[in-house]
Amino acid sequence: MVTEKLVRIEDEMDIVAAREVGREMARELGFGLVDQTRLATAISELTRNVIQYAGKGICMIRDASDSSYIRIQVVVEDNGPGIPDINKALQFGYSTSGGLGAGLPGTKQLVHEFQIVSHPGLTRVTIAMVRARVPEESHIPVGTQRA
Repeated sequence: MVTEKLVRIEDEMDIVAAREVGREMARELGFGLVDQTRLATAISELTRNVIQYAGKGICMIRDASDSSYIRIQVVVEDNGPGIPDINKALQFGYSTSGGLGAGLPGTKQLVHEFQIVSHPGLTRVTIAMVRARVPEESHIPVGTQRA
């Protein structure tokens, strides 16, 4: 299994590619269909913002699991104009492009972890889907006695 994948975001087809890489890695890590779809939707929104506001950027998708949690982390970054007011941008209904204003706040609600850093020349959004690892005991076959 690939533990890290970089997708350059330069056109609409790259949005689709990033979305599919995220969905596939989430599936490989054992996330269910609902979480796979939530992650893919979040990736679509963030990478579409890159195209719309900065023209190009990157999407890094990686397995950031540890001994307690299975975590798929996505970092979407661009070198565009930045977000002047992050707090406003995270409010439903606020839009600088005439859209619905649901992009960033909707993305934040779709994922388990969400961080954003933005200033002129850099916007980086880090998201993750996380699930607890199943304790090893739960893998004991039915009918097996414990000591």
